[in-house]
Amino acid sequence: MDASTDPFATFREWHAAAEKTEINDANAMSVATVGPDGMPSVRILLLKDLDEAGFVFYTNQESRKGREIAASGKAALCFHWKSVRRQVRVCGDISIVDGAEADAYFASRARGSQVGAHASIQSEPLADRALLEQRVAEFDAKYTNQDVPRPAHWGGYRLTPTEVEFWQDREFRLHDRFRFTRQGNGWSVQRLFP
Repeated sequence: MDASTDPFATFREWHAAAEKTEINDANAMSVATVGPDGMPSVRILLLKDLDEAGFVFYTNQESRKGREIAASGKAALCFHWKSVRRQVRVCGDISIVDGAEADAYFASRARGSQVGAHASIQSEPLADRALLEQRVAEFDAKYTNQDVPRPAHWGGYRLTPTEVEFWQDREFRLHDRFRFTRQGNGWSVQRLFP
């Protein structure tokens, strides 16, 4: 692996390669947050945008991850593409995507996903599946013959990286690893032992 001086360019190149070979969801990533007790929590989400400011994903902001992000302002991401034997780790600061950007993305989602964003009280206990199905039916009926608006509790986050690490599998576990660390407006890059 040759390390460029731009982790975003390297990520885009690697992601494009993974899109050609991954069976499903090359944009799937683990998102790690930390609770007030210091306990880490991780789950899989989908990357929905990447710009020069960072990595964007959307979710219920009142969920466990939303509460943990609000408390710490930080998170970590990990992409693993088994088909190309690569991994990218990202950590940094989180900001909320502005309302217009969140509205535009929400409008692009399937209607069922839009209704589900209203119906699900994400991360809260659910007595049984029937209650969720009832809530879906209620919100579907509420928005019959009209656009489903973005719920106030649903939006996007942008992780602005302070570190990005690229890992490429090599024979005998002698992998290539490069870590980009933000330095002012630029990046420093180091090769790491596997």
